[in-house]
Amino acid sequence: MAKDNKKIAIALVTSLFFLWGFALNLNSILIPHLKKACQLTDFQSSLVDSAAYIAYFILPIPAARFMHRFGYKGGILMGLILFATGAMLFFPAAAVRSYAFFLVALFIIFSGTAFLETAANPYITVLGDPSTATRRINFSQSFNGLAAALGPLMGGVFILSGKVLTKEQEAAMAPAQLNAYLNKEASAVQVPYLIIGLVVLTVAFLIYRSHLPNIIEEDAPGQVADQKHSLISRIGSLLKRKSLLLGILGELFYVGAQAGILGFFIRYSENVAGLNERSSSFFLVASLFCFMAGRFSGTYLMKHFNPVKLLATYCCINILLLASIFFLSGRFTVFGLMGVMFFMSIMFPTIFSLSIRGLGSQTKLGSSLVIMGIVGGALIPPVMGWVSDMSGIRYAYLVPIICFSYILFFASTNLKVQRLEVQAGH
Repeated sequence: MAKDNKKIAIALVTSLFFLWGFALNLNSILIPHLKKACQLTDFQSSLVDSAAYIAYFILPIPAARFMHRFGYKGGILMGLILFATGAMLFFPAAAVRSYAFFLVALFIIFSGTAFLETAANPYITVLGDPSTATRRINFSQSFNGLAAALGPLMGGVFILSGKVLTKEQEAAMAPAQLNAYLNKEASAVQVPYLIIGLVVLTVAFLIYRSHLPNIIEEDAPGQVADQKHSLISRIGSLLKRKSLLLGILGELFYVGAQAGILGFFIRYSENVAGLNERSSSFFLVASLFCFMAGRFSGTYLMKHFNPVKLLATYCCINILLLASIFFLSGRFTVFGLMGVMFFMSIMFPTIFSLSIRGLGSQTKLGSSLVIMGIVGGALIPPVMGWVSDMSGIRYAYLVPIICFSYILFFASTNLKVQRLEVQAGH
């Protein structure tokens, strides 16, 4: 019975990876859509990602403390309620066409997903054999990759109109006509986000009625739990662990790169590859299917190859791809970005698993610190937006090279640690 409970738990928790992946990757549709509907600059539109990802910096520690009291299931339910609330707030935000209101709704949605990620990522790693934790989280994250492809596909069909006016065309329109056009564009998000909210509430009900095993993390030999110490001292103690600190920065750079690459994908495709809005959205979907394929194939490859070596190899390939497409134009550049999406696929779960390895009873708190690294999604896209406004969108895509270079450093550091562990074992 306990084994069946674990299988059900893995299935339900894996569905959460799909849900937040769907919402998060709709941002790549929202950025160009709200740029149009609310008449924004590239920098202003990048605040869609900032509003979403800043929640990951603010909420993980409160989420960890909440779970310490109410368990993984309580954290998951709280996350789903916040998620649904934020999604439903899109309806009034669109009705008044307020960009600030949209940003507040996004912050609430991703406050919920911050709870979900703080709970689900460590929960899936401890819900089974520790030796297969990296493969298990990559498998669950593969459904995040599936959602990453389906989100923009649905958003491209049901949100994007395909009609983009130039500044000259807007200036030539009568104020009432322009206002009607902008209101119609803004209202396109109302029904999709209302449906998302209802689906999330349904999942919350199913999880509420289900039994999720309560996992009690045990300390490694020689490791002493410090639950009686203050939160600040516990965080300070955890941050002295080099693997955790480097992993937090690794997630910051990875998520920042992913958010920036996806957030400006449509703008890049229009300006560098010469595609229209609708065609760009379909290429975005194709790139996210590449991302999903990378997740599933990466999970398989980890059965035969060292995950850390795979991470390092994928980083090198992405650095070369981004450097190469800087000198190209046309559709070849979009195909290059599709390759980048494939090879970035395994990075988040692999970095996460390596970062929290061996934390024992401190897994919840350590996981929350790693999740805080997702704030990179709030920091890197505005940098790319600023570079785009100053020099052009082509130059903005040089920024992720810095991000992948750091992740390569993180992987090389972990390879050294593995070598030392093997030598110590002998």
